[in-house]
Amino acid sequence: MSQYEAAQQLGTRFHALLTVGDWDGIRELLTDDASWTLPGDNTVSGTAEGADAVVERAKKIASYGLHFELLHILVSRENMALSLHNTARRGDVRLDEHLSTVCRLRDGKIASIETYLSDVAGMDAFFV
Repeated sequence: MSQYEAAQQLGTRFHALLTVGDWDGIRELLTDDASWTLPGDNTVSGTAEGADAVVERAKKIASYGLHFELLHILVSRENMALSLHNTARRGDVRLDEHLSTVCRLRDGKIASIETYLSDVAGMDAFFV
């Protein structure tokens, strides 16, 4: 399997585990020192440091009832990114955003995640 196929497979697995809430499975995909940075000023913004904190962030995001639609998996020479369309509704507040979650890989695992959003203000309004 090529490095590109391995990165694509890792992205597919990460998304699948996220959509079903398999937190132990996600933890297995992460290096112990993994981090996840999200923009904005809300309950899920900032940087989660360490694999357990990354899993807790994923749990918190999922707890808001998001639908994670995978549009594309993009690969570079050494890393991969998920192109997603996330939607959710909480009362009168609605989330409808496009994002790219860039994963830097190390030894076949996710070492860091940085998320880029199309609507930071919308995310701030939703995740309160």
